[in-house]
Amino acid sequence: MNTTRTTPATPATAGPPATRPAGTPLAGWTALIGAEARMVARDTSGLIVPFALPLLILTMIGLTMPDIPPEALDGRTPLEAVGIPVAAATVLGLVGIVNVPSFLASYRRTGVLRRLGVTPAGPVPVLVAQIVVGLAQVLVGIGLALVVAVLAFDAGLPASPWAAVGGLLLATVAFFSLGALLAALAPTTNAVIAGGLVIFLGTGALGGMFGDPNALPGSLKEIGKVLPFGATVEMLGTAWRGVPPQLGSVLGLVIVALVGAIGAARWFRWE
Repeated sequence: MNTTRTTPATPATAGPPATRPAGTPLAGWTALIGAEARMVARDTSGLIVPFALPLLILTMIGLTMPDIPPEALDGRTPLEAVGIPVAAATVLGLVGIVNVPSFLASYRRTGVLRRLGVTPAGPVPVLVAQIVVGLAQVLVGIGLALVVAVLAFDAGLPASPWAAVGGLLLATVAFFSLGALLAALAPTTNAVIAGGLVIFLGTGALGGMFGDPNALPGSLKEIGKVLPFGATVEMLGTAWRGVPPQLGSVLGLVIVALVGAIGAARWFRWE
């Protein structure tokens, strides 16, 4: 979450030089990804919040688990069926639609992408490197949540592990595509951050981040299940329980992924 930098951390010096592949292509990519990782690490809030907030939510759910009969959740606990999926969706939302697009917008605002456009490397490698670093954040954040769930609350692994992996991959594509579209449309870095937080909190509220979405009135609970946050919780929750996900949740993530990717490719501006 690039909120503390009105001017990005010396992108003119930290970004462009690192994009020039030095030596072998592998060495160039390693240097570029390392430079992007250091840029992300300097943004303290953007580095810590995607790790700390999901752990806080997971811990609160673990400590206040309602007394639900095991058969109601196919033998799993509320932490396994809801807590871990909510933590994973929180990591994906904060990284995919807040952190990564805020960096892309700051690079555009400060002219980094425009200057890279006239180099042999072009601006695409720095975008790829930023996505790679974002994916690494996602893996670390979800990995930490799983470790805490297993060690502190004796949680088990998903009953359908491949369904969990597939759901996580689809959710990752959907969140990152939505973030790319946001970076393409928002005029400033602050607008990207504001828009990302509104989408994250709005979909999170409808998707179960603040409580049981089944308690929502009318059709709101059904809408929440097809939006990225709720759809991710639904897919991972059903994977943990070993039951098929709702078709609406799968289609919701697919549609968001397609619309986000196509829109970002159509409207993304280098300057």
